[in-house]
Amino acid sequence: MSMANPAWPLTPGLPALDAFPYALWGRLEGRFWRRRPTPDLSYGDPQGFLPLREALAEYLGAARGVVCHPHQIVITPGAQAAVSIAALALTDIGERVWVENPGYDAAYRCLVLAGAAAVGISVDAEGLDVDDGRNRAPDARLAMVSPSHQYPMGVTMSLARRLALLEWANEANAFILEDDYDSEFRYECAPAPALKALDGGNGRVIYIGTLSKLLAPGLRLGFLVAPDGLIDALRTVRNGADYRVPMPLQATAADFIGNGHLGTHIRRSKALYTERRAALLSAIKSEGGGLLTVPTASTGLHLVTELPEQCDDQPLAVAARERQIGVTPLSGYFVDASGTKRQGLLMGFGNTRSESMKGAIQTLCSLIE
Repeated sequence: MSMANPAWPLTPGLPALDAFPYALWGRLEGRFWRRRPTPDLSYGDPQGFLPLREALAEYLGAARGVVCHPHQIVITPGAQAAVSIAALALTDIGERVWVENPGYDAAYRCLVLAGAAAVGISVDAEGLDVDDGRNRAPDARLAMVSPSHQYPMGVTMSLARRLALLEWANEANAFILEDDYDSEFRYECAPAPALKALDGGNGRVIYIGTLSKLLAPGLRLGFLVAPDGLIDALRTVRNGADYRVPMPLQATAADFIGNGHLGTHIRRSKALYTERRAALLSAIKSEGGGLLTVPTASTGLHLVTELPEQCDDQPLAVAARERQIGVTPLSGYFVDASGTKRQGLLMGFGNTRSESMKGAIQTLCSLIE
């Protein structure tokens, strides 16, 4: 399917690019260049710029309950690179990896490119079904999960499932990749603490974070937080595969996070997303004409709506894009061809102005009819 234009309404996966702190970011980056940073223009620390890792460690402890040290953090160009690095460092060719089904398609592709055998594990209202994983691939080496806000379904993994997943990882001597991509945005309750916060001394969880959904995907800035015993392997792969992040970007991000600007930006964004999400829900109610089910998930930057029976989401999404509406089909996030694929649409509200919602939903409904 052709790429959606980020300016099109209802495109999922995008934060509010119109709310990016352009002037502040420009000032902070200018400061980096003005201090004539000669040593910082060499290859830099193989694990990432230390002040950025220090700022992230402090932020993660306060915001996500992830207690870690700067030496446990590896800076990467985005979350996908973090997945690739972890897969290359921790799996041999052909080893099996649990992935959520439906799940994040880009992470799935990274695992496959790294030579892992991705096995789709079903997701229900409590998140990844650990019993299904034990049945399909008890010997897996890794499990890739998004517990705070499952992508694309939006569910939060229950405590019972989190404990069951950690128990399996301990028994199987496996690792868990926790993708915590937009956990800060919850609208009806406080953010759930990260799975990593439950890991204790076992060192089974590798935490993946990114600034893509908090600031802008085009920055390409992510990170891994890993147990001490894995850091050398991850760092070796990061540098062998040249997954480095430009120094001006790392230094600017270090200032931005360390000086409290990220927290301020998240609070402002959340107010904006609360308003945009409400506008989308109200448009679905008023214009949906019973054709779209009003979704319930209260996290993240998109909603998943179900479609009437006999309605195929793939051609519908193609037709929507011809009318410059950026929805994506839910069936495209399922891993294997054999299982039943649920039909639905992902509707992003993060980068869509409230006043565009009604018209976009009206157009979609006319296409469904």
